[in-house]
Amino acid sequence: MADLKTRPTAESVSAFIDKIADRTRKEDCQAVIEIMKDVTNEDPEMWGPSIVGFGRYRYKYPGGREAEWMITGFSPRKGDLTLYIMQGFESSPELMKRLGKHKTGKSCLYIKKLADVDLEVLRELVEKSVKEMAAGRSQE
Repeated sequence: MADLKTRPTAESVSAFIDKIADRTRKEDCQAVIEIMKDVTNEDPEMWGPSIVGFGRYRYKYPGGREAEWMITGFSPRKGDLTLYIMQGFESSPELMKRLGKHKTGKSCLYIKKLADVDLEVLRELVEKSVKEMAAGRSQE
């Protein structure tokens, strides 16, 4: 089985954020960095060329292969600011209702801009996921 292509790198998070041309997207990224850094007590690091991650955990696939991934993170994609909430959203329906304008995938939260969501609810989602990850209830 192939190794994961997305891995931590030595690239600068600040340099990556500085390259973002859209001022609102850049400010949103800086705000998300502050939230995730505060919640995880971890410094941000680049994962591949376009993901900012916080913390690390190891997980095992059903077939026995192990891999390392970030506990939480985000990527300023072209259309959306994508946040990686590793625990997903099924256990947080009340928070999701209060969050504001967003879309979701299995562990991805897609937001056009932070002004569209309640930042306190967003922080609660990140905190809940990080706590669940720390308790070892990660998704596999």
